[in-house]
Amino acid sequence: MKHLAALLCFLPGLLAGVETSRPNIVFILADDLGYGDVACYNPESKIPTPNIDRLAREGMLFTDAHSPSTVCTPTRYSVLTGRMAFRTGMRGVFTGAGGPCMIEKPRLTIGGMLREKGYTTALFGKWHVGMTFFDKEGKAINRNGLEAVKRIDYSRAIPDAPIHRGFDHFFGSVCCPTTDWLYAFIDGDRIPVPPTKIIDRGPLPKHAYSRDNRPGMIAPGYSMEEIDLQFLDKSLQFLENHAKKSPKKPFFLFHSTQAVHLPSFPADAFKGKTKAGPHGDFVFELDYVVGELLKALKKHGLADNTLVMFSSDNGPEVPTVLSMRHDHKHDGARPWRGVKRDNWEGGHRVPFIARWPGKIKPGSTSKQTICLTDLVATCAAIVGAKLPKDGAEDSYDFLPALLGTDGDKPIRKYTLHQTITLALAIRRGPWKYLDHRGSGGNNYGRGGRWGMKQYALVEKAPKAPAQLYNLDTDPGETTNLYFKNPEIVKELKAQLEQYKKSGRSAPKRN
Repeated sequence: MKHLAALLCFLPGLLAGVETSRPNIVFILADDLGYGDVACYNPESKIPTPNIDRLAREGMLFTDAHSPSTVCTPTRYSVLTGRMAFRTGMRGVFTGAGGPCMIEKPRLTIGGMLREKGYTTALFGKWHVGMTFFDKEGKAINRNGLEAVKRIDYSRAIPDAPIHRGFDHFFGSVCCPTTDWLYAFIDGDRIPVPPTKIIDRGPLPKHAYSRDNRPGMIAPGYSMEEIDLQFLDKSLQFLENHAKKSPKKPFFLFHSTQAVHLPSFPADAFKGKTKAGPHGDFVFELDYVVGELLKALKKHGLADNTLVMFSSDNGPEVPTVLSMRHDHKHDGARPWRGVKRDNWEGGHRVPFIARWPGKIKPGSTSKQTICLTDLVATCAAIVGAKLPKDGAEDSYDFLPALLGTDGDKPIRKYTLHQTITLALAIRRGPWKYLDHRGSGGNNYGRGGRWGMKQYALVEKAPKAPAQLYNLDTDPGETTNLYFKNPEIVKELKAQLEQYKKSGRSAPKRN
C-alpha cells in the first residue's frame, strides 16, 4: 500500500510530462497554390517565397504529395476527416448559405481526435465544408446565391460550425471570403457583424486576376484586400494567448488561407512587391503569412516542440495559370500536365513541407506518395490516438517518412484521386489509371486566350475509354498506355471498384 500511494502521488507528474512531450501541431493550408508557384519546387519560379523555402531547408520537402480532390470543398472535407469526399456523393463546392455541413456529427475529425487527446484546437480562415443558416421563421436555408443570403436571420446561432466539429476556437468565413455571396466573418457559431448592403465592386482592382468576385452582401468594415492579414492576426493572437495562459498544454492550429485563390487581391503592403503582377504579389503575401507564423512560434518559445506542415488544397486555377504563363513566363503547374479540376498531376500534386525540430532531418526530401487525407492517421500516430473502425477510411500514417524510418518502403500501395465531376483515378507506384476520358475537369476544347485548347495534347489512344500512364517514364502524362498494358488496367480498375464498394482504401483497423 505504501508503494501504491507513492506511485499515485507520482502519477500526475508523470502524466503531465507525457502531455508536454506531445508536439504542438500547426497545419497551414493554402488555396489554389500550385506545385510550381514555390521556388523550392520550381527553380524557374518568378515569385520570391523566402519563408516557404526556409521551411523546406529546415524540414522535409515531399515531391509526391497530393490533394485528395482537384477542388477545395472535397479536399477540406478529406483533410478534416481522413475520408475521400466522393463517398458522400457531394459534387462541386459550397457557396452562399449552402449547407448543411458535409461532416456528419458523429464522424471523427482531426480536431475532435486531437481535442480528446488533450489538445486545444483552433481553426482560423476558410471553412468551406458547409454550414446551416436559418431564415426568420427558423427554417434551414441551405442554398447558394444572393437571394438565399438575403434571407439569413443573423440572430440565430449556426448549429454545425467548426466549434461543433472538434474545434475549440474558430474565426473565419463560411466559404471563399472574396468570391462568395456572403462577405462576413463568423466568430464561433455567429456572425457578429452581419452584412448590410450589396457589395460595390467599383473600387476593387480590375486586372486579369480579379475574376470570380460575386456581387453578394457585405458587412461593414469588411475589406477584400485584407482578409488574409485578418486571419493571420487571429492565429498570432491564439499563439500568444496559448503561450501565456497554457504553455504546457499542446495545441493544434489549422490556419486556412484565402491566398492564393482568385481574385488575386493582395493587401496594400504587398502590391508591386514582385515582378510577377498581382498574383505574384498575392503568393508573396502568402509567403509572408507563413513567415509570421514561424516567427511567432519562435518568439513564444514554441518552435522546438511544434510540427509545422504546409500544403495546398489543389493545383493552380485556370485563369491564373493562363495569365501567368502569358504575362510573366511563370507556370504554377510546372512541371505537370493539368491544372485545378483536372485529374492529371497538375490538378492534385501539391507542395507539402514539414518541419519538426529534433525529429525531421533539416533539408531532407521524401519521395513517398502521400495524400492530405493522411493527416488524420499521421496525427493519431503522433499522439497515440486509436482510430475507430468507421473513421479515417482513406488515411495512412506517414509518420515513418517524417522520422526517416520508412526505409524507402512505400507507405501507400494505392492512392485515390477525384475531380469536381467525381471522376476517379487510382495510382500504384508509377502506374496511374484514370477511369475516364479527358481531364475529368476542365474543357480542353475551348479556344482563345482564356481557353485550355492551346494546351490540349494529341490523344495517342483516341478509342480508349480510360487512361493509363507510367509516371516514371512519362511524368507529363503524354502517352496513354491503356491498350499496351491491359493487365495493369484490369488490376487498377478492379482495385478502384473494390475501394468504392468497401467504403475505404486504408487497411481495416482492429
